[in-house]
Amino acid sequence: RDTAFGSHQKTFFIKAMSKSESKVWCEYVEVKTSSVASSDIGNFDGAFARKDFAEGELIERGVMRRLPEGFDGHKCQEVFTWSNERPNKTWAMGSGCAPFYNTTSKDKENTHMVRYFDENRFEIFAKRDIKAGEELFHTYISLEWRECFSEIDKIVNNKE
Repeated sequence: RDTAFGSHQKTFFIKAMSKSESKVWCEYVEVKTSSVASSDIGNFDGAFARKDFAEGELIERGVMRRLPEGFDGHKCQEVFTWSNERPNKTWAMGSGCAPFYNTTSKDKENTHMVRYFDENRFEIFAKRDIKAGEELFHTYISLEWRECFSEIDKIVNNKE
């Protein structure tokens, strides 16, 4: 399993299995107006921690539903890139609060999504300690190349 955290893989797995066995679990995440929303960039929602999370702790898990072949995810921000293939041709809709996690640069993200493409599921972990009330961010894997994210990429990564 790809966790991007290497030696912490077993710890994450044990913590993940200690939660309820529901396929979709986001008990300690809520959705409200994003902390980065403004009159300049618009009003949109974000996902927020309802409790403190320790680094490496499972925040949420859920399932993905693949969209029909031929769907163009380059034009729709609300879908997930659902493969490591480039150019990507597989897109999916996510469950739970995951669609509301906004993106940021790698150095500012406080969560990490582990994608199990073959199982059509995901888990989201804390990359650092997170306080209750803090907005949850991760870096979209398609941020730098997906057409619908071109303006967001410029803002997040200070590109002119």
